[in-house]
Amino acid sequence: MTSGLIEYDEAPPEVRAVFDDIMTTRKIDRVNNFWKALAVHPPTLKRTWESLKEVMAPGAIDPLVKEMIYLAVSTTNGCGYCIASHTVAARKAGMTDEMLGELMAVTGMANETNRLATGLQVPIDQAFRRPE
Repeated sequence: MTSGLIEYDEAPPEVRAVFDDIMTTRKIDRVNNFWKALAVHPPTLKRTWESLKEVMAPGAIDPLVKEMIYLAVSTTNGCGYCIASHTVAARKAGMTDEMLGELMAVTGMANETNRLATGLQVPIDQAFRRPE
């Protein structure tokens, strides 16, 4: 660990305000280590929380689908922390073992075919291009 974790009791007021908002929004009684780590730089903590809160809010995409997308990208990026936390969040939103299996299959296949297309420098078909 490079910077340590800021616990609620040790946090300055601007960090406590963000921690309070996280707990209220998520209906939890403590913040996880990701937020405690970001708290070493309060502007980054606040900016990241505000952005995440907005992006993950209910919208045109179902909350379960958002969590599954987050999990797929986290898997591709190799972020163990995010894989763990978003697997839990996706399961709370209704993801089953079967859904997780299919998600990982699609994620793995997308990574494989993306790399093949990139390595082979496959030209994009006209049918896939956006009309100008």
